Amino acid sequence: MSTGITRFGSALRSCLVTVALALTAVLCTAPAHATHLPTVVLVHGAFADTTSWDGVAEKLRADGYTVVVPDNPLRGPAYDAAAVQRALDAISGPIVLVGHSYGGFVISQIHDPDVESLVYVAAFAPAGGEFAQLLLDPVRFPGSQLLPPALQLTLVENDPTGIAGRNIDGYVAPDRFHDVFAQDVSTDTVATMIAHQHSIAIAANLEPSVAPSWAETPSWYLISGGDRVIPPSAQRFMAERMGARTTEIDASHASLVSRPDEVAAVVEAAAG
Repeated sequence: MSTGITRFGSALRSCLVTVALALTAVLCTAPAHATHLPTVVLVHGAFADTTSWDGVAEKLRADGYTVVVPDNPLRGPAYDAAAVQRALDAISGPIVLVGHSYGGFVISQIHDPDVESLVYVAAFAPAGGEFAQLLLDPVRFPGSQLLPPALQLTLVENDPTGIAGRNIDGYVAPDRFHDVFAQDVSTDTVATMIAHQHSIAIAANLEPSVAPSWAETPSWYLISGGDRVIPPSAQRFMAERMGARTTEIDASHASLVSRPDEVAAVVEAAAG
C-alpha cells in the first residue's frame, strides 16, 4: 500500500515538474516587455481626422502596442485638450502622447500623471502664453505656404464653441492641398486625405497656451525638413527650446502619412 502511494506521489511530482517546465517555456518565448508597453495616444492636427494616423497606428499595433486615436474637435486648445483628456481618463497605465501639427499644441495643454513621454511630429510646441499663429510669424520663420488662396475660410454652423453656434473656420483649398500639405504623398492618397479634411476654428490659432506639459515631461520631436505648413526653422526652434530628443527627415507636413515607419520608430523610442 505504502509503495503504491509512494509511486503515485512520485508520478504526481513528475507531472507537476513537466507542467512547470512547459509553462516556463511558453513564458520565455513571449516578449518579456509585452505586458509593460505603454498605451500610445495619437492626436491628429488641423485639416485632418483620425485616419491620418492609420499607417503609424498599424505599425505600432503590429509591434504590440495598444493604440488609441481620439477625435480632435479642432475648436481651440482648451476645448480640444479636454476632449483628449476624456480619452486618457479611460486608459489604465502609462501613456505616450503624440501630436501632429496643431495636435502638438493640444497635447502641450495636457498635464496628466500617466503621460510618461510626449512626441511632436511636425507640430506646434508652444511656450506659456504663445499662440499658434505667433509660431508662424513669417519674419522669424519664413516659408509657410499656408496662406490665401491655399487657406480658405468657411462659416461653421452649430459649433458648440462659437458665438450663437457659429464659427469661422479655415481649411486648405482642395486644389492646393497636395502641393502645400502633402507634396510627398501619392495623388490617390491625397484625394482620400482631402475627403477626410476637417476645418479648424480660426480662433484656435489665436488662443494662448497654458504652461506647457513638455516643460515637465520627456519629449521627442520629429522635424519635417520639407514642411510647407510649419517651416522647418520654426520646428527646429521649438524642438531646441524644449530640449527634445530630435530627429529630422526629408518629408512634407504630412510625414505621418508619407513616412509612417519613421514616425512609428520615434514613438517607440519615446516608449522606451
